[in-house]
Amino acid sequence: MIIENFEPFIGEHCETTTTGSLLKHIGINLSEPMLFGLGQGLGYIFWNMKIMDFPFIGGRIKPDLLTKNICENLDLELKINETTSVNKAWNTVKNHIDNGIPVGLKLDCYHLEYFTSKIHFAGHYASIYGYDGMKAYLNDTNQQGRNAVTSLNSLALARNEKGPMSSKNLSYTISKKKNLTPLKEAIPKAIFNNANDFLNPPIKNIGYKGIAKTSLEIKKWFHTSKSIKKDFQLCASLMERGGTGGSLFRNLYRDFLKESANFLSSQKLLEASQSYHEIALDWKKISELLHLIGETENEIHLNKASDLFLKVSAKEKETMLFIKEAITNFI
Repeated sequence: MIIENFEPFIGEHCETTTTGSLLKHIGINLSEPMLFGLGQGLGYIFWNMKIMDFPFIGGRIKPDLLTKNICENLDLELKINETTSVNKAWNTVKNHIDNGIPVGLKLDCYHLEYFTSKIHFAGHYASIYGYDGMKAYLNDTNQQGRNAVTSLNSLALARNEKGPMSSKNLSYTISKKKNLTPLKEAIPKAIFNNANDFLNPPIKNIGYKGIAKTSLEIKKWFHTSKSIKKDFQLCASLMERGGTGGSLFRNLYRDFLKESANFLSSQKLLEASQSYHEIALDWKKISELLHLIGETENEIHLNKASDLFLKVSAKEKETMLFIKEAITNFI
């Protein structure tokens, strides 16, 4: 069973690609940066737990929340299904596809057969638009293949995995209510909320405070790592090529601000976009330094990275304060 009129969404990040494909199917065509911005997606977290192989550095808000924000800001109906039953979970998805409705899935990419890098990450997303007796047909990111195929068994394992960021076989669908919230209303609200959240993190390892904290944490990590090369180079790779659009999502947010500036005719948002262009370049330098740390195990590069984290923290705080003030005139 294949949804005949399904068109893949072309994207770099898994959740915006997945949600973008569901929106495209109901006639809502928005760019990936616009989806990321409307989802209030920009964030930061440094997370280290004993059960983790190495600390996690993330550049967006927590999983699931981005899609919820998009639907709330555009006044769309989001239906989420979770269950501990693998059979019930599959029947829910199957019934939607049989009725011509593509479904967003949350997965651990470790089990998906088209992934070449086998690491556990249970916060991955893809949409499913078809199946047969053996296989599932998915729309995933450009990096993984817009038209990806995996076995139904592997899909079930990916949906039912436990651990950090996992959910209980989560799936979701999106539908229209009546009229969409006009973008001239939705964009300012999303920008204000994202800036406010980034500037007021609930704990010190999130937002601009988290970036500053990482300046110290990477030095601790360097001295406790069992494999400096593997840990630091994998972290660098994920920051640039792990579905972030480059520079830990800062490229996506830069482009969202530029698109919003043109839409709202705002010179200040255009200036903010330029600021995030510079910030994105600094994040690329950080990833390059993390790679060098892994290659050389030299603390000179570690100290440079530590200093750059502090610089970026201050720059992002300054830019978000500027954005928050600039956008209040549109709310």
